[in-house]
Amino acid sequence: MEVLAPIGHALELAGSMTWEILWALILGFALSAVVQAVVRRSTVVTLMGDDRPRTLAVSAGLGAASSSCSYAAVALARSLFRKGADFTAAMAFEVGSTNLVVELGIILALLMGWQFTAAEFVGGPLMIVVLAVLFRLFVRSRLVDAAREQAERGIAGSMEGHAAMDMSIKEEGSFRRRLFSPEGFTAVSHVFVMEWLAILRDLVVGLLIAGAIAAWVPGKFWQVFFLADHPGWAALWGPLVGPIVAILSFVCSIGNVPLAAVLWNGGISFGGVIAFIYADLLIVPILNIYRKYYGTRMMLTLLGTFYASMVAAGYIVELLFGATGLIPRQRNATVMEASISWNYTTWLNIVFLVVAVILVVRFVRSGGTPMLRMMGGSPDAGEHHH
Repeated sequence: MEVLAPIGHALELAGSMTWEILWALILGFALSAVVQAVVRRSTVVTLMGDDRPRTLAVSAGLGAASSSCSYAAVALARSLFRKGADFTAAMAFEVGSTNLVVELGIILALLMGWQFTAAEFVGGPLMIVVLAVLFRLFVRSRLVDAAREQAERGIAGSMEGHAAMDMSIKEEGSFRRRLFSPEGFTAVSHVFVMEWLAILRDLVVGLLIAGAIAAWVPGKFWQVFFLADHPGWAALWGPLVGPIVAILSFVCSIGNVPLAAVLWNGGISFGGVIAFIYADLLIVPILNIYRKYYGTRMMLTLLGTFYASMVAAGYIVELLFGATGLIPRQRNATVMEASISWNYTTWLNIVFLVVAVILVVRFVRSGGTPMLRMMGGSPDAGEHHH
């Protein structure tokens, strides 16, 4: 029984964090489903034809309205690139898709505070700007041509079928008419369920890892590792080491937010947290997917440029929020409450669980179940499905 006690404590902490963010996840994915159901994939491609600042801003915005699953975002960016989108624009879409989504901002606010949500949405565009500059300096046209040739081979990575599915509404008319039509209800339910299933693995793994670290790793370890007793050095060290911790954690998408909360309580700098969250696009499995998609040289180029842009965004956020006094003084992110009580969180969870059940029932009754078998299929498998 003594051996099982630490495991039970870790599971309790993971469960409490899950309960804390459940309603926000359902709300975020429902809003994302509405946007994806209305915006056609063909429209997205036509807006991403070059690397001008306006195009990159639009690409990031389209990404923010898209899937928040890192694997699906990476696969979708490759799909857009194959259809004619500019490579830099496709990468801006990828960053926006995983780091500028509504559900991520809500969960950051719930677990860590509104300052982290603000920093996430300030740092994301900064990261894209730095990335675009680095691409202009180091990514030559012959490297992009080689990457396109490799991409055209259509080698499968992960969540290919899910990324290839265009589940938008084909009916014409106003936004309101299309959304509230029977086809609109069906499309929203399909996107909602598929998005949940796409991120479920990473979300569960992230919560379990965060619970285990919070329960088992002494706070003193993180304080020493992140140089918490030396604020100046910690501000320099945090953005450098944050992405490395993320890469080695294998946790991506929204699943890395609970772990970010644990690291913040442990002593990582404010900018280090932001750089850590952005690094969901560099975890080892995704680096391997980049290799399959674009070749080894482009994979290494993406590793270097993405890492540099994440570190730079972390430093800039640290300076901006430090200068304006917006960095929280207390390290009290929500990871240590191993209990559930009748409060606003519980009532919101009940309400949004009812919404989720309605959408799941619609998904099943409208024939969405066969789509589940196609989520991990070939990159072209789902293009004509919906």
